Amino acid sequence: MFRLRSLRPCSRRLFHRGAVSRDQVLEQLQTCSAEDQVFDVVGRNKAKLSVSHVSCAIGQLWKFQRERAHMLRTIEQVRNHPQFLTLRVLAENKISLMDDASVVDMLYVVLRLQVEHHDSLVQQLVTEAWNRLERFQMTTLSKFAVCLSDQFLQHSPLMGQITQIVSQRLDSIQDARVLTPLMNCIFALVSPQLRDALFKKADSLLDKMNPLHFNNPRRVVQFIRNVKQIHRPLLEKCNQLLLQNVPRMDIEHISIILGLYHSMQYNNCGFQLAVRQRLMELVDTCTDPATFTKLFASLGPMARQGVREGLESTALLLADELNPHQALGVVETMEEMQCRNLQLINKMVAVLLRNLEMYRAVEIARITQSLILLHCQNPEIFSRLKAKLLHYLQGSVYPYEVTMLTRVLSMFPSPRPDEAVLSRVNAVIPQCNLNDLNTYATVVAKWIRNDSSYRHSTSSKYARLLQTLDRCSRERLHSFESLDVVLDEVKCLSGVWFDEMLLEESKVAMQKLIDQVSWTNVYELGIYLTRTNYLCTALMDRIASVMTENIDKIHYSAIYSTLLPFAVLNYDPPKAEEFFDVCIRHFTPYISSFDPHLLVLMAYALALADYFPEEVVREIFNVDFLAKLDAHLETFPDALNMRIRLRLMELNRAVCLECPEFQVPWFHERYCKQLQKRANSSISPAQQQIHKMLGDVLGGMNCAKVAVLTPYFYTVDFELVLDRHLHPVPYSEPSQLQISENGNVHWQSGSEDGGERTELPSGARRIALDFLDSKSFCKNSWHMKGEAMMKKRHLEILGYHVLQIPHFEWNSMELSTEDAWKEYLRKKIFSETLS
Repeated sequence: MFRLRSLRPCSRRLFHRGAVSRDQVLEQLQTCSAEDQVFDVVGRNKAKLSVSHVSCAIGQLWKFQRERAHMLRTIEQVRNHPQFLTLRVLAENKISLMDDASVVDMLYVVLRLQVEHHDSLVQQLVTEAWNRLERFQMTTLSKFAVCLSDQFLQHSPLMGQITQIVSQRLDSIQDARVLTPLMNCIFALVSPQLRDALFKKADSLLDKMNPLHFNNPRRVVQFIRNVKQIHRPLLEKCNQLLLQNVPRMDIEHISIILGLYHSMQYNNCGFQLAVRQRLMELVDTCTDPATFTKLFASLGPMARQGVREGLESTALLLADELNPHQALGVVETMEEMQCRNLQLINKMVAVLLRNLEMYRAVEIARITQSLILLHCQNPEIFSRLKAKLLHYLQGSVYPYEVTMLTRVLSMFPSPRPDEAVLSRVNAVIPQCNLNDLNTYATVVAKWIRNDSSYRHSTSSKYARLLQTLDRCSRERLHSFESLDVVLDEVKCLSGVWFDEMLLEESKVAMQKLIDQVSWTNVYELGIYLTRTNYLCTALMDRIASVMTENIDKIHYSAIYSTLLPFAVLNYDPPKAEEFFDVCIRHFTPYISSFDPHLLVLMAYALALADYFPEEVVREIFNVDFLAKLDAHLETFPDALNMRIRLRLMELNRAVCLECPEFQVPWFHERYCKQLQKRANSSISPAQQQIHKMLGDVLGGMNCAKVAVLTPYFYTVDFELVLDRHLHPVPYSEPSQLQISENGNVHWQSGSEDGGERTELPSGARRIALDFLDSKSFCKNSWHMKGEAMMKKRHLEILGYHVLQIPHFEWNSMELSTEDAWKEYLRKKIFSETLS
């Protein structure tokens, strides 16, 4: 008992010391539930605050803010509180005592609390972190890189050093939450080798992560967008992970992901439909301007008409509460939706007018373009916008900005440009890329049309400007040493100036770099060749060779764009059958994974080239697929929706005519009749000229029908019948058409059915005579394109003997008299029919 008594004082001392050694200040900070409590503890314990106390206090302040919705955060009040200044001073004095993770955590939090980047605390924290950089754990390095990005230091030497460390220690990263922020911070500085290594590492880490952490795949998608290198397998994997999480996403996350997809022109049927459903569920929760603006931008372009009208009504109610950035977002979405709600347009104009002084140069340009495309009729805002555009243009030194401002200014109706505009344009042209130069050429063409003085002065300011554009563009094109760089600059170019000045030279430049055609760039090259309608056999042969050798490396969804130029331009490379078979075998196992619209386009391209893979045809022409396609097309803009439906009709027609053994029904009769009623059909002057001469050649106007609808709704320019002795057979009616003076064609009721035809006399031939304009040929040759060839095949299946009149023959110097034209028609009809 005495021994126990002797232990009591000792145990009391031990317990007392334990109580005293507890950090009561830290405990008080950790139990705070609001900012005021934190500041109260700080105010009462200024003299004894340690580095851990300061870190805990600032961390708690951010924790409370982070737990609130953005609209309810009070960051400004926290930042302006006197005790927050105390914390900043203490933190700056104790930086050297912080461990590595604490330095970066402190920097991260003070930036989230919107402490200015030039503040001495921020500067000291960055400097301290830089000094310790080499010893950082990868988790700490990742967070520090995010802090530097928040300060717009993506291109700094410090970020370069981080990039080097990532390259050296990439294998040590085992967490997607560490890797994915790092990827997006260093994207501007990565080499192609490091970029590919990051793709590979991200791919492996996504397989190991919790699929509910959807911010990781979202950041990988952002990296893919940023580096402008579409890694399709990785993008598909990210999309599948994101798709699983759509029911858990809020407006903010959906808006970000849709923005990334839109900028990459990536459409995924499953994701679009899931997102639209999720957004419809969230409509009633979006009652504040911030969330509604994101909802409007995300749902508006893909919503049905009734939902659009509801969104427009809500936008009208919230318009006065929108800040300048939100108002700009709403107006740009209205443009994308092709909004015609005059009340909403006028309301948004009033909001924009109130905030006009708040917008930067590029934003003013975006506003102007949107209002012009919305057909806004408010002279006041256009007057003020034009004045601001001119003001910004005169002070701008950035080529891309001058280009944008000049292009938007040219959208105004104006007889001639301001001299200040010409001065700025001349100053920046030598620094411009080919896209900018092409924009200027288009703008100059507008100025020339609007300025009558140009006709009287070939040495005018416009002529000199065009000469400068021509010289700079050729110099730039000749300076390229990388095919990828050439493709990046020319892939979106179009217009008369490009066709006349640069199209030929761009192909020459590419042919010099033909050895750089690889499986990574055949996709972009194929898109470019298709868009320009330019037949370059050397490049296309190289594409075919590279694809045949590397088909296993090419993502199945990229096959369409790479095959397309061969189909559209009607070109068979060496070993054409092997090439097409290899491509078809490669993508066929994945047909159920294709977006419906892409599979339709793929099948149509193959049909142009006279290939009809049975598995693909049967996949498309079944009820489930067509229902899925209908649902998907509802999320598309009207123009793309109509294009896909037209391609489906043309594919249906091709399969019915060329593959009757597949027993696919023709189900587009009503669709074609609707198209026919809506069409403003007309015949060209050359076709009218031919029609008149056919009467003389055949012995009467009633021997030829004009603009005849065939079964399956092809339109034949002229139809005639020759008996067994090649004598024209007159029709019972002079024509089933009425042709107005301006060349418009009006079908009478008797010709509305595209399937009824009179029986031919025994031994007679039905002739289809078509005039082929320049659209039927490649841009640089008289090589006939795929659509004209497919129509010829189909007309022959329908029983026609097809004769074609190429525009370059009809308009040649040899056929410069009426007699010569008639003789040409006579030989075409009677001699070629016999051959």
